[in-house]
Amino acid sequence: MFPVELRGTRAQTLMWAHEHEVEPAALRQLRNIAQLEWVHGVRVMPDVHLGKGATVGSVIAMRDAVAPAAVGVDIGCGMEAVRTSLTAADLPAGLHGLRTRIERAVPVGFAAHDDPVDVTRLEARVVGQHAAGTTLRAGWQRFWRAFAELDPVAGPRESKAHKQMGTLGGGNHFIEVCLDTTDRVWVLLHSGSRNIGKELAERHMTVARALPHNRDLPDRDLAVFLSGTPEMAAYRRDLTWAQEYAARNRAVMLALVCSAVRDEFTGVPVTFDDPISCHHNYVAEETIDGVPMLVTRKGAVRAGAGDLALIPGSMGTRSYVVRGKGNPASFESASHGAGRRMSRSAAKKQFTVADLIAQTEGVESRKDAGVVDEIPAAYKDIDEVIAAQADLVEVVATLRQVLCVKG
Repeated sequence: MFPVELRGTRAQTLMWAHEHEVEPAALRQLRNIAQLEWVHGVRVMPDVHLGKGATVGSVIAMRDAVAPAAVGVDIGCGMEAVRTSLTAADLPAGLHGLRTRIERAVPVGFAAHDDPVDVTRLEARVVGQHAAGTTLRAGWQRFWRAFAELDPVAGPRESKAHKQMGTLGGGNHFIEVCLDTTDRVWVLLHSGSRNIGKELAERHMTVARALPHNRDLPDRDLAVFLSGTPEMAAYRRDLTWAQEYAARNRAVMLALVCSAVRDEFTGVPVTFDDPISCHHNYVAEETIDGVPMLVTRKGAVRAGAGDLALIPGSMGTRSYVVRGKGNPASFESASHGAGRRMSRSAAKKQFTVADLIAQTEGVESRKDAGVVDEIPAAYKDIDEVIAAQADLVEVVATLRQVLCVKG
């Protein structure tokens, strides 16, 4: 059944979705990027939908070039999850208290910590209880010293970047408490590189659009950097730093949430398994069809043989822990989630708070106009998305949300 080939492209474009199921604007984006001379191939995941410049749910292999839009503005955005020793029987009848405790521990939306998180104190709280705790401090000073080497646009943002480390953000970012099919409790979260990643991404997109070799592109948002140039070197430097910021941000957040969970269940000893972590907006150097390539995944995860990854649904459905099958046809990739089936503005026009309440029944979460655009019906069916990539991943665990924190 899958993949199917997208017609009318220069570089081979294989899709784990049917062409008639993808909005025309997203198909135009895919065809535009597949026309670029540096593109070796494009792979399209079943959660595909329109994105800025490049399509969400796309994997693009380029020879000696990279398009910042094919990574996106939330550099390093991704997922983190951990299974706890708690079971459904340990949970109270109401979870509002736990949600409030998590929201106190982790700022959401545009908010930040009043002071930067002291990872030495946080590590002391979670070490031996949560595997990530033993690595929170590793490379911390080296990482922050590298801030001085970033593009000058980052300079005035350093204080904010420190205070936003360990914060959620808004939009489709979330923190969830879930139950698997054996009633074990999981913590799952989704976030990225916050404002500093966005500032760096937009700066480099502007630089790329002004380069002479990008003058005749079908879409200026697809502007690329070329290997061996100072502009590419500067972008890769800042990109690598922002990807690390995103990963550290999730690790700090997860430690904060795990600490909050432990505080909420003072009468029950709580332990945590090794965390699972994956980027889904990033660049990697990989060998594709025997040739070294720069591979961008925007709204896609690596699914190499044995790789564990996380594919979330929406705030009222299910999420999945999966193991990659290493399928070379997809450039060893899989989807990053359910994918939107309508824009945020369209969702706000079509649905009401009453619809949101009905569709998130049984989930402790915000149920107000500020998150109507995140209503489950605005997303594709996660079970259909998972079924479409049966040749890319196998399901390890199915998670059902019982608590969701949104910005």
